Amino acid sequence: MLKYIISSFLFLSTLIGFAQNENVIVVDSVSTDTIATEKIEVKEYKQRYGLRVGIDLSKPIRSIFDDEYRGLEIVGDFRVSHNFYIAGELGNEEKTTQEDNFNFTTSGSYIKLGFDWNTYENWYGMENIINLGVRFGLSTFDQTLNEYQVYTPNQFWNYEDLNYGEDMLGTYSNLNAQWAEVVLGLKVELIRNIFLSGSVRLNFLINETEANQFPNLYIPGFNKVTDGSRFGVGYNYAISYLIPIFKSNKPQKNKTPKVEEN
Repeated sequence: MLKYIISSFLFLSTLIGFAQNENVIVVDSVSTDTIATEKIEVKEYKQRYGLRVGIDLSKPIRSIFDDEYRGLEIVGDFRVSHNFYIAGELGNEEKTTQEDNFNFTTSGSYIKLGFDWNTYENWYGMENIINLGVRFGLSTFDQTLNEYQVYTPNQFWNYEDLNYGEDMLGTYSNLNAQWAEVVLGLKVELIRNIFLSGSVRLNFLINETEANQFPNLYIPGFNKVTDGSRFGVGYNYAISYLIPIFKSNKPQKNKTPKVEEN
């Protein structure tokens, strides 16, 4: 999985470089026989501020190929300043997991809210993003234990005589979890107002409520919970549309090179 995430980031980085190269502006130097001068031309161009809304493509695609999974996530952000964005995700997941001694289904919804900071300085007219961000996540969900077997190293007993834990089978409701995420992502404008994005996330579980009989082994939005660790990982690939609301000017300085006297 890590290999695919890294490959996707390299692909998106290539797109950014290609988009920048397509928009190179060549400035011819002006020769002169007079005293060396430096001319500074100040330009202003309007940057778009608005709401960007989209869908995580990885979850519908996974739902098609994995019969044990159903998921949908809506992503969005709103530009507050030149490099600062309020961002969030809203989603729903249902996943059935088969382990060695039990089978369970997790179903629930989640919301993530936070911000992104664009660390990439675009060339004139470009609005691509390499962002670092933080999210706070909240999930409410149910866990249904479908099958359960008590492990025993003593093979003397017949399986028919063992208690398979039927009293533990059933649905455990009103469970919840809260966590924090550190986000590293890319957004590339493919065509006007259409962005392709990808991100990887490092999650830290802050708090959770779980059933006494059965632990939370999967949390919607957080993903797999590892025994003995509060850390998790996640990713998404999204396509989104920017709804421009207003534009703001940003000064841009272009310098012509000094010309020495002959």
